[in-house]
Amino acid sequence: MAKIKITQIKSKIGCTVRQKRTLQALGLKKMHQTVELEATPQVLGMVKKLNHLLSVEE
Repeated sequence: MAKIKITQIKSKIGCTVRQKRTLQALGLKKMHQTVELEATPQVLGMVKKLNHLLSVEE
């Protein structure tokens, strides 16, 4: 599988609890933090739900 780099570019303040838990599941704890994950369907679905908070690079 391909790897993708996910960076949190906006704050989670004002987000729903579900969105905050999804950020936590992706491994993002604070702003401008970057994680590198496998591009599985589960991860891509989480990224799609939070596309307004994240920046994604392949």
